[in-house]
Amino acid sequence: MSRKIAILGSTGSIGRQSLDVIAACGMEAVALTAHASTDLLEEQARRFHPRLAVMTDPVAAADLKVRLADTDVTVLSGPEGLLEAASLPEADTVITAIVGIAGLRPTLAAIRAKKRIALANKETLVCAGPLVLAEAKRWGAEIVPVDSEHSALFQCLQANRDRGEVKRLILTCSGGPFYGRTADELRCVTRAQALHNPNWSMGAKITIDSATLMNKGLEFIEAMHLYGMPPEKISILIHRESIIHSLVEYCDNAVLAQLGAPDMRLPIQYALTWPRRVPGPADPLDLWHCGSLTFGSPDESVFRCLALAKQAARIGGTAGAILNGANEAAVALFLDDRIRFLEIADRVEQAMSVVPVIPEPDLDEILEADQAARRAVG
Repeated sequence: MSRKIAILGSTGSIGRQSLDVIAACGMEAVALTAHASTDLLEEQARRFHPRLAVMTDPVAAADLKVRLADTDVTVLSGPEGLLEAASLPEADTVITAIVGIAGLRPTLAAIRAKKRIALANKETLVCAGPLVLAEAKRWGAEIVPVDSEHSALFQCLQANRDRGEVKRLILTCSGGPFYGRTADELRCVTRAQALHNPNWSMGAKITIDSATLMNKGLEFIEAMHLYGMPPEKISILIHRESIIHSLVEYCDNAVLAQLGAPDMRLPIQYALTWPRRVPGPADPLDLWHCGSLTFGSPDESVFRCLALAKQAARIGGTAGAILNGANEAAVALFLDDRIRFLEIADRVEQAMSVVPVIPEPDLDEILEADQAARRAVG
């Protein structure tokens, strides 16, 4: 295919797998961005020859500029460089693979430049869903999800004529490394244990979110916005094998599911090629040897982050930004060995109890709610 793609966060897990898809499908990477992974971004730039490479860290950008002096790649730095990559005229598609609320402004820039958004930054909709979707409608920008669960829902809804026919969206969840554990058993889990996901290879922050089930809570809120569904029409299903990526139940009780190997290259590729399907690098699913498929329910009394996310979903307004900002700050503390695993939920709950919610916020109010939540975490 002839798509020209900007990848925001090309050195992370999603970014690297996106480049696998681009190479396999004959697409072109026209912009690559990273924070400070100079060695890897230089390697990617030399392989894919983008027009633009951006390091948000100024020192790393200066280093990269020297390294790429023998090429025709333009090197920019900082938030301004990121916004330029997001709205680059040559790009028709932007993969938003930056972690956290840092992806919000670049996503809005890409939307206002009328790009297709391959959305891998769930925090964008968690924090600012109504604002982002209104901007996408105003500018005529497509938003196609990259998360495996939302890609599955997107695919299962392709033949849907009327959202009123949808009875329920069912998001699947591996359960993370601690499924079945009690709160007492989780009091002393280590950083290394929490970073061991049973099925997926991801960055540190999202891996911790998967361990606390906050990741599923964020996806719950994201699904509400992407598909216009109220909280009561969305369910979470534990599926340890990560073969069924999500399901849609219709009003006649038919249930459609999307299956695939636990390989993120498949949903990445579909976001880039939709509405077409083409051969790609994703692993095939071998149903003859994948074993039994099991299902269960999450324990929200143990994995309280999921319950807090559902609470934020029901409240609306800036509650999503408060939830997300507090979680980002708390996870950073855990990864720095400054708080224990169960304290992540405690810190998020604390922030949600003290930061006021604004019902219909603008962008500045969303960003201020995020900062207030981080301050409340400490």
